[in-house]
Amino acid sequence: MNPRQFYCLFTPVPSGQKRNLILSAMWKPTQPQPTHPAPTPEPYRPAPVATVVDSTSRAPAVNGEQATIGKGLLVKGEISGSESLYIDGKVEGSINLPGNRITVGRNGQVAASITAREIVILGKIRGNISATDRVEIRAEGSLTGDVAAARISIEDGAFFKGGIDIRKPEGKSSAIQAVPEAPKAVQA
Repeated sequence: MNPRQFYCLFTPVPSGQKRNLILSAMWKPTQPQPTHPAPTPEPYRPAPVATVVDSTSRAPAVNGEQATIGKGLLVKGEISGSESLYIDGKVEGSINLPGNRITVGRNGQVAASITAREIVILGKIRGNISATDRVEIRAEGSLTGDVAAARISIEDGAFFKGGIDIRKPEGKSSAIQAVPEAPKAVQA
């Protein structure tokens, strides 16, 4: 019995288009036609694309949801909401995101007053900022304005010009409590 010879022909497909493969069996004219049809191949499935994220330039959001202002955007006005924000563009006005995190990226330039739970600065901020938890100025960061926060961290190489008001963290009770008075004797 002679082995049958099959040939496959693949044509290039432009990037981004779906490829449907059709396998055609070719045989020599001197051989008899195959009695069983050629099996249909499995359709082409592109491999998942891996996304590379620079973990040093973006800080992850605590609750998993984070809005982004890209480096090509300019926002003027008031920003408020209920999710974390990453700023790599320009913002002018005010930002009010209580309970959330604001990260100013390396390309970010903010001229605004900011209120948030946590503020991380890798770019430039001009304005007063208030955080219920902490403010972190990284080595590349620059802040010109007053800070009010429970904690502050300023790395070597960072620029800061302004005043600092360290506040007690919210939700913690005072260590000093009122002492009840001793009972007084009753005169009869």
